[in-house]
Amino acid sequence: MAVHTEQQRKVIADAVVSMDGYTSTGAEDDMGWAMEHITSEQSEIMYEGIWRGVSTAVVGRVNWEGFTSVWPGLTSDPTSSARTRDLGNWLATVDKVVVSRTLEQSDLDKTEWTNARVARDLEAEVRSLKAGPGRDILVLNSASVIQALLRADLIDELSLTVLPTTLGGGVRLLPEGFSSKWRLSHATTVPTTGAVALCYRRT
Repeated sequence: MAVHTEQQRKVIADAVVSMDGYTSTGAEDDMGWAMEHITSEQSEIMYEGIWRGVSTAVVGRVNWEGFTSVWPGLTSDPTSSARTRDLGNWLATVDKVVVSRTLEQSDLDKTEWTNARVARDLEAEVRSLKAGPGRDILVLNSASVIQALLRADLIDELSLTVLPTTLGGGVRLLPEGFSSKWRLSHATTVPTTGAVALCYRRT
């Protein structure tokens, strides 16, 4: 008799990258180079297709601090689109894992967002999440986290949005010296911003 086993949760890494492979210009990056795309209606639609299937978000310290300083205002702004407010409410309440060696739980509890916890051991945390119940796990544009999970072979899907700009330096998304093979699941163009969204899955 066949034994039914539940499908393991996928780890999806989502990132915006420049044509020359950078996801940030550095610690002080305000993402101004990407905002035209990020705030476009097409981007909102594409991103909604990802986060609605997710029940845990994983983020690094830098993005946690950036997100929690910006998103509460966007979520409460009556001029924000309905999709932006929906995403903001999801970010505020979804199960969140913040990967940091310096942040304490008390630091997370000071923000308006709830349901967040600190993780020191990224690999152990993600392996536990993958083996547990729930929908997919989304890594939110955190290069250091994505690089570590790639090296540990813990990412199942790479969702990359390539923007038509070069940064000339900064934080590269993919780790140096890392070799892997993927297959293209689907691709979408964004005519209004010239971006190309690529979804790759492990072969």
